[in-house]
Amino acid sequence: DYRGAVAETAAGVKCQYWTSQEPTKHAYSPDDYPDAGLGDHNFCRNPDGDGGGAWCVNGEGTQPEWDYCDVPYC
Repeated sequence: DYRGAVAETAAGVKCQYWTSQEPTKHAYSPDDYPDAGLGDHNFCRNPDGDGGGAWCVNGEGTQPEWDYCDVPYC
């Protein structure tokens, strides 16, 4: 599980805070995913165990609504 501080998608789009529903509504709250490392931050995470790795919600309100992040793999 990635726990670093990358806060943008691989395409360079700023991530949205996990505690926010603006500008993009999403179903991933820290309360619903207590072990996923979500919180009052916009760092890339993988709360649903997606095989593609860490991702984040698009913080710019454009498409796509979410995207993978370019994070180091170790």
